[in-house]
Amino acid sequence: MHAQSSSAPDLRRLVLDYLELTKPRIVLLTAFCALIGMLLASDTAVPWPVLVFGLIGISLLAGSGFAFNCLIERSIDARMARTRARPLARGGVSATGTLVFAGLLGGLGAWLLHVFVNDLTLWLTLATFIGYAVIYTVILKPATPQNIVIGGASGAMPPLLGWTAVANEVTAPALVLFLIIFVWTPPHFWALALYRVEDYRKSGLPMLPVTHGPEFTRLNILLYTVLLMPVSLLPFLIGMSGWPYFMAAFALSGYFLLLAWRLWRSYSDALARRTFGYSIQYLAAIFGALLLDHYL
Repeated sequence: MHAQSSSAPDLRRLVLDYLELTKPRIVLLTAFCALIGMLLASDTAVPWPVLVFGLIGISLLAGSGFAFNCLIERSIDARMARTRARPLARGGVSATGTLVFAGLLGGLGAWLLHVFVNDLTLWLTLATFIGYAVIYTVILKPATPQNIVIGGASGAMPPLLGWTAVANEVTAPALVLFLIIFVWTPPHFWALALYRVEDYRKSGLPMLPVTHGPEFTRLNILLYTVLLMPVSLLPFLIGMSGWPYFMAAFALSGYFLLLAWRLWRSYSDALARRTFGYSIQYLAAIFGALLLDHYL
């Protein structure tokens, strides 16, 4: 009886560790952005198999990519305060188990997209997986401080994948959705890197605050946030949204720009944390506003 009761918490801990490998909060944001792409791609109801299995397939492949990322970076994670509690870094799961788990997730996700959605979405999602798990994690991240800029293309794909799941083609509006996240990614991530700079210094990764200093990083955050303002207004400018979205995007981007300006002029870790936190809220809010405008 005692052995059975002790094994249950162990199994629960193992399940939670494998779940953590997939970075579920980021997967949820990925699924949300893909859902926005799906809904924006159609003026009618999205067929339920495409909606359900498309979101599941995209999410499974995203989770697989994050698990591979944890596997490849387990020694780096162990040196950083922010990541040393991750399952692989603390030995909660094995490398072999992670590899099998990631392969099963990715295989199931790819099968669902092939059977229930379309092959364009399948191949674009697989390209996103390779871009993140291999090109970004293995090649770019340890090689250049511009890793997050180039690698950000993978993170910007979810709304485009959602769009192609419904439309089965890549169109200008889908590329605009991609571009918003692509330009958003550097100021979002560099705000985190600023107040975690000592962690990245210990890791040996050439993150921008480590290689070029905090002042240069803050300037780049400001410049990218300036660029984000017109990019966020592109849906209105190309006619895929109306005035409600324009006003929301202008206000949301304006406040992001204000935070970036303050960060450049007078830095503090607290302000960097606030900027990073707002950047997450910004992305959810701007796509939510785009969706609301679509149905108004």
